Amino acid sequence: MQGIIVIYKERGYTSFDVVAKLRGILKTKKIGHTGTLDPEAEGVLVVCIGKATRLVEHLSDHDKTYRAGLLLGRTTDTYDIWGETISEAPVSCSEAEIREVAAGFLGRQKQIPPMYSAKKVDGKKLYELARAGKEVERKACDIEISEIEIEDISLPEVTLKVSCSKGTYIRSLCHDIGEKLSCGGCMSSLLRTKTGDYTIDMAYRLSEVQKAADEGKIEDILIPTDRVLGYEGLHVKEAGAKKLENGNRLFDEDIEESPVRSIGTKFCVYHPDGRFAATYIREKDDYRLLQYFLE
Repeated sequence: MQGIIVIYKERGYTSFDVVAKLRGILKTKKIGHTGTLDPEAEGVLVVCIGKATRLVEHLSDHDKTYRAGLLLGRTTDTYDIWGETISEAPVSCSEAEIREVAAGFLGRQKQIPPMYSAKKVDGKKLYELARAGKEVERKACDIEISEIEIEDISLPEVTLKVSCSKGTYIRSLCHDIGEKLSCGGCMSSLLRTKTGDYTIDMAYRLSEVQKAADEGKIEDILIPTDRVLGYEGLHVKEAGAKKLENGNRLFDEDIEESPVRSIGTKFCVYHPDGRFAATYIREKDDYRLLQYFLE
């Protein structure tokens, strides 16, 4: 079994909990996820299974979209409503001011991660230091916010739709918007609606995955590895099968007819028996192995 399943992570579970439960449901240890969601957050969690775990880094780089609740007038140590309250203030800003301040966070920028996060400083996770009562200087990270849409304002609550790059903390964004509005703010809810091309309407809850497993229908919800990659396909001739099986370089004479191949193009390469076997890249006179997926 290899491929990805788009999971709807429910509140109360950590991303690690989801992986652990899937290992039991799918009876396989080789499972990894492509972007942590906090326990109180919900939504899209793309999970890689089997040799598709080699795609974790590739998929983790994709942009993500969220629907977030921002509570104005309150700051906390975790930058969300589940933390300890640090300050409270009246909310006197107008809707126009909220929209203007939120729009100011569009584009490429530096963002300081919250203390309660999995970022590491000197080998220790920030949340571990925070729980020990320590606060350390955090290096600002490069992020990009490509979209901020105000979906609703019912003060002190604001609902935001945010599309952003890997590594963006929505809790930090909520905190920073509140700070700019001079009343403080923290995140009150978070729903990830999209990761790359994978949307919330494609996501399965753990109970649904269990049902599919019980009915022997996991293949119905598993997206095959080659489809995830989306590269053009190359089919190897019988004479080139051994080269492919050994991960060797391939040449034009080893490949079935296909469109013109330019240098640097990546391909999904298929064994003569039809199995997806590997990814290769076109070089000047041949094809070089990138990743091997054949069992």
